[in-house]
Amino acid sequence: MVVSCSGLPKVESQVEATQPLQLEGSRGILSPQQSKLVLEKLSRRGPETNIFERHLALEESIAPTRLVVGNRVALLQDGPATYKAMFAAISQAKDHINMETYIIEDDEIGRDFSKVLIDKQHAGVQVNLIYDSVGSVNTPRVFFDHLKENGINVLEFNPVNPLMAKNGWQINQRDHRKLLIIDGHTAFLGGINISAVYSGGSFGRRASPKVDAQKADTPKVPWRDTDMLIAGPVVANFQKLFIQTWAKQKGAALADKKYFPLINNQGGEVIRAIGSSSDDAAPQMYTTLISAINSAETAIYLTIAYFVPDPQLLDALKIAVKRGVDVKVILPSQTDSGLVFHAGRSYYAGLLEDGIRIYERREKLLHSKTVLIDGVWSTVGSTNLDWRSFLHNDELNAVVLGTDFGVQMNAMFNKDLAGSDEITLEQWRQRGLVKRIKETAARLWAYWL
Repeated sequence: MVVSCSGLPKVESQVEATQPLQLEGSRGILSPQQSKLVLEKLSRRGPETNIFERHLALEESIAPTRLVVGNRVALLQDGPATYKAMFAAISQAKDHINMETYIIEDDEIGRDFSKVLIDKQHAGVQVNLIYDSVGSVNTPRVFFDHLKENGINVLEFNPVNPLMAKNGWQINQRDHRKLLIIDGHTAFLGGINISAVYSGGSFGRRASPKVDAQKADTPKVPWRDTDMLIAGPVVANFQKLFIQTWAKQKGAALADKKYFPLINNQGGEVIRAIGSSSDDAAPQMYTTLISAINSAETAIYLTIAYFVPDPQLLDALKIAVKRGVDVKVILPSQTDSGLVFHAGRSYYAGLLEDGIRIYERREKLLHSKTVLIDGVWSTVGSTNLDWRSFLHNDELNAVVLGTDFGVQMNAMFNKDLAGSDEITLEQWRQRGLVKRIKETAARLWAYWL
């Protein structure tokens, strides 16, 4: 259960299921017996863990969307692979394209997206775009005007200019989601924005990202990020979240399109769509994550760009270690946000003292937000482990149950681990005074970062 309080809610870990858990499929809700068979199959294929009983009982009580069976998932690492898959999917669109992003820049990548979206709009495919006003504050207004002039339906989320606000002026509440939906049957989500900083892959021997000539300040360090492609019935739940945001922001009426087509089973993945919002009394991704950590029995692997944990999250990780759980955290060694970077490092000593192993990604600007628990519970999305993501942002994640996707996630984690340096307690205690001062000062702003 979730106990509301000021700030983040208290998540009680001991919850019993009051009724049989039911899953959803392409043809509607599965019977209790069908749902039981699916979950038993997942449990048999996973390690010795009761995460499917303890975690699912709690998650079912807090998440408004059901677990959905019959989906196909592909893990996408870094910008080049993600953009390639996105452009291929956009080229096949027949009915509509719904896109939601924190940042879309007027650079090489942004203009590539602009061109293909306009081409599709001219071909009769309705394109609807939501972008965040703060995230895209440096993108010229003419960039969006060009999209509008070519028929694309464009919505600015919580405009910085209060005179343009349609839902009240809420400067601190941002749309941090990254979502692309094609014809209601295929979705992309994760941490990747629309920007040339992602032009270079992060696993090659040499970093050679393309740098836009008009953006001399584009980082030369490759960005390491993660997205996923989902095809199947669960896409309908991501579609509902997009349409809810559009309505909340009082966007113009959406064209009459087939936003919810009937989708046959595409694969064997069981997925829950989770859309957290600043309007929620209890942030859904936060409560879901805490419940999963509390249910962990073998391993918790976190790869997180911005890590400024609250006391309950810290306690959950530390208690997990005491239960014998292997807790590893991969964090950035460099960042695009100095305050968040130093605030996160202010927690290192306490985490290391309690047995949590910390690694920093070498030579890459880590922007991924992924979690793998017990090899069977995975999430990829836009949610960082900080106060801003949990309290102030609209965020979007997919939770995937099962070992098949868990194997992919584990391989990706190990690959990042091989490219990281472990931070030991002895080493950390020897850091200089300047770093300590920066950490102390940054931590004062933790709630707002």
